[in-house]
Amino acid sequence: MSITDERAKQAFPELEQMIHDLYSKPLPVKLYRRARREYRKVKRLQKLLNRLPDIIIRRIDKGEGFYFGNKSIMEYKTVEYMNKTEAYQEVTTGRCPLSDILRSTEAVLDYLLKKKAISKAQRDKLLSNVNTLELAHLYTLPKVHKFITGDVENLYTMIPREGGINALIRFLDKCSKYRKIGPFNIDMILKMARLILDTNYFAYKNEYYHQKRGGAMGSVFTQVFANIYMLEWEQDLIRYQASKHEIYGRYVDDIFMTTNEPFEELIKKLEEAQQKDNNIKIKSTINDTFYFLDITITNANGQLKTSIYHKPTADPYFLPYTSDHPHRIHRNIPYTALIRAARLCNNLHDFHMERLRIKVSLLLNNYPPKFIKNQFFQVNKADILIKRFDEKTYHQLHYKLLYQPSKHELELKAMKNDPVLFPPILQQKPWNARIMYVRHTFESGPISTFSRQFMTWWKNHYKYPESLANSIQIRLIPKTNRTLQNFLIRKKPRRQILTKLEPTTQ
Repeated sequence: MSITDERAKQAFPELEQMIHDLYSKPLPVKLYRRARREYRKVKRLQKLLNRLPDIIIRRIDKGEGFYFGNKSIMEYKTVEYMNKTEAYQEVTTGRCPLSDILRSTEAVLDYLLKKKAISKAQRDKLLSNVNTLELAHLYTLPKVHKFITGDVENLYTMIPREGGINALIRFLDKCSKYRKIGPFNIDMILKMARLILDTNYFAYKNEYYHQKRGGAMGSVFTQVFANIYMLEWEQDLIRYQASKHEIYGRYVDDIFMTTNEPFEELIKKLEEAQQKDNNIKIKSTINDTFYFLDITITNANGQLKTSIYHKPTADPYFLPYTSDHPHRIHRNIPYTALIRAARLCNNLHDFHMERLRIKVSLLLNNYPPKFIKNQFFQVNKADILIKRFDEKTYHQLHYKLLYQPSKHELELKAMKNDPVLFPPILQQKPWNARIMYVRHTFESGPISTFSRQFMTWWKNHYKYPESLANSIQIRLIPKTNRTLQNFLIRKKPRRQILTKLEPTTQ
């Protein structure tokens, strides 16, 4: 398909004119007034925050709300956390470590290239762009709610460097094939792991710090590293629970166990687990009803009853209907919320209560009543549930959705190669010439019709008999505007602090 032939010479000026017309067309009066009103509100908030330097604003942890707090108190708690964990050390020289990190990364990548574990193209792709390179910076996500059954304290910062490396070595010895994971042998993996742990520097305020224990919470490697460390630690508990035909589960730092043993026996077992490793400290709660992640679990006369747990401080928030997002996203929200409810609620009454809560929350977030359809019930052939209580139909729906494989599980099942020898993350995805991705900015108003007009333009100029374009699938990828967080939250230190490249020390 040519972009210089006569057809293209006619089509592309028309596309350019269409985009120009969309951006030139004035906003509807109602939308224009709303935009002006919201603009003034944001400006007033920004001015207010500038006049109150002692106020800090952050996004709350695991939520979409804002936290307004005293800056001095937040800084005090940050220093208190650093002192408590003893995981951080200030760089007293005041020298930015960015250039040393870059040099160390280049050395490891060159080593992998020399050993033919990666290609030149992969080496260049993995190497950071100096023009956009920044040092990590510390920022806080306030927890306004926390109520769990078993919590490993400070999981990501409690792992000792050598203890974690030794656990990683034992894991690789056990799980690798021919002492390799994909193209990397164990020595290469350890070299990359040590690189990440040894170069774990960040900026806080106007100072530099080195994290000498554990890893950064936002790092994917830290999550895997901590899971491997915990996996080794929890084996005794897993075997103990299995011998008693009980349940043991863990998600990152949250642990869930069932038991019919005497209280004293359980306390003794937990104390034994605590003494196994002084670095792992667990705060435990034992009760007939408790909250694990976003589930309420109750022992109702020997039967486990599950429903959705809503944190006391959580607002009934969904993406507002008036937000600058394509309406297909809004349409998907009620469906996915009901899918979640049907998976987590194992009885019809709790499901109906959650369904009503979802409906009220959607109304509070400006969703029109006619928009909240019962498509979920029609798709899953469960219309009877909204007409009358039918426990049998609901249980069938619950188990169907609960055991429905996820997209990731289906991908693993369809995998033909051994994932240890051929890790999917390292496999280059083949380019599909039959799919064309069109990225565009989505905004409310005239520009919201771009997708429809683009498809009309495509059909008029390129969809004709015997056209090669007939076999091409168009996928429009909308890019949304910045959110309120972008305008109000300032968590980065000065750019000069993060990007300073000084002469290397070696």
